[in-house]
Amino acid sequence: MTAELGTTLLGIARATIADALGSIARADESASRLHAPGASFVTLTQQGELRGCIGTLEAHRSLLADIKANALAAAFGDPRFGPLQHAELDITEVEVSLLSPIQPIAFTGEADALAALRPGIDGVVLEYRHYRSTFLPQVWEQLPEPGLFLAQLKRKAGLPADFWAEDIRLSCYSVSKWRESELWAPQ
Repeated sequence: MTAELGTTLLGIARATIADALGSIARADESASRLHAPGASFVTLTQQGELRGCIGTLEAHRSLLADIKANALAAAFGDPRFGPLQHAELDITEVEVSLLSPIQPIAFTGEADALAALRPGIDGVVLEYRHYRSTFLPQVWEQLPEPGLFLAQLKRKAGLPADFWAEDIRLSCYSVSKWRESELWAPQ
């Protein structure tokens, strides 16, 4: 994926949030890639700390619609945080992750599942009955050990960290990601 696409996606995410906060912001929405289906996550940080992160695991709408919806949800709908305020916009950094299709991980038990994980590469989806959670590949930066990564993924789903059942399902995906500080300074 190109830096040009990243710059476009970041611009759309930031403009969508700015517009919702009453600022006038425009972004180029003309790229043909934006109208194809896409799954994305929008992550907001302030001074390196998470401020919101919402996304879509499977492409079910255009990439443009997905980026806009996830930008608004990360800014105003992440239940871990209050809604973003206009005064915070200038200190908020936007990151966009474009997801590959999800692939199931084959394993025969927890030890086998841990061995199948690829730290720093895989985003992981954990599913067990009605429980579901995911970590983007970027989370490996904070949780580089597969056992801890999986334990926290279970906790995020609402399960005990030491929980295991034979019908747990794990899937993986990769991302192309762009962060404003890596491509351009926020306006």
